[in-house]
Amino acid sequence: MPIEPQEERQRRGPLMTGGTPLRSLDEDELLARILPTFPEGADLVVAPGDDAAVLRTGACTVATTDTVVLGRDWLDAWSSGADIGHKVIAQNLADVAAMGARPTGVLVTLVADPDLSLEWVLDHVRGVADACAAAGVAVLGGDLSSAPSGVVMVSVTALGRLDGEPVLRSGARPGDVLAVRGSLGLADAGLRLLQAGAASRHPVAVSRQRRPEPPLEAGPEAAAAGATAMLDLSDGLLRDGGRIARASGVVVDLDPAALAGDVDALMDAVGAEAALDCVLAGGEEHSLLATFPAGSVPPGWRVLGEVRASGAGERPGILVGGRAVSHTGWDHFRNA
Repeated sequence: MPIEPQEERQRRGPLMTGGTPLRSLDEDELLARILPTFPEGADLVVAPGDDAAVLRTGACTVATTDTVVLGRDWLDAWSSGADIGHKVIAQNLADVAAMGARPTGVLVTLVADPDLSLEWVLDHVRGVADACAAAGVAVLGGDLSSAPSGVVMVSVTALGRLDGEPVLRSGARPGDVLAVRGSLGLADAGLRLLQAGAASRHPVAVSRQRRPEPPLEAGPEAAAAGATAMLDLSDGLLRDGGRIARASGVVVDLDPAALAGDVDALMDAVGAEAALDCVLAGGEEHSLLATFPAGSVPPGWRVLGEVRASGAGERPGILVGGRAVSHTGWDHFRNA
């Protein structure tokens, strides 16, 4: 997610710098304020407080991790500590659901400037706790570390229980259809509106940028319905759909008519050209994208296109209405 201009990266709201600095507490004192906030799951045998937590599994375990950085992934001027807590949990749990698994627990790490305020940390902890409680997920523990001036990073490792076979990116087959569960383009539109100082034009889009709403229950449901490939939409429809196509050795062809409603819903807020770009290339949506055998798409999923074999001399990839398009989606290094 690009955040510009450069000077905006240095802005820090009063919650981050006002109040009680972290340097006024030791690690045990800070943990004593944090740990009682977190929910415990039914599978948790030993809660945080020892050298490691203990989680009862009895099935295959799915594991994923992600990190967000102040000034690169969020601005305090736009998002509260609770927003960031909610967001980093949501994006990790979406990855678990995209494998067809049920999220069971998370490990949370905070790396922070010692002058970061305790109030921001506790607000952040509440966001993590609320997101985990809503998903029925335990907080298993994590780590705290200091950082140079101005640096704040949050990292989450999420675990999940997989009761059947994992749904990989590489399983799409000719004759399948591509479908989405959730919205398209809202989070990117919200980012654009925040950058433009025009959040009131589409409050739902702004809310989705601050707090994604991945359909976690839909991952295991899709797996049970026979999904052949699946991932979460973190980097844009074309980039993530292209990942399925290339991993599976197929061509995915999106139907423009299936996307028209998503584009129309954003046009008044961001304009026609930007609306199309948000839908095709906008990241951080964390909806689920999957392929299914024709006729087996579960309720609540929306068909966006079809999967076919690549023709002679044609590379696997993604098309829109039979044509290649230039929208590429977010890349952490090319777009940095």
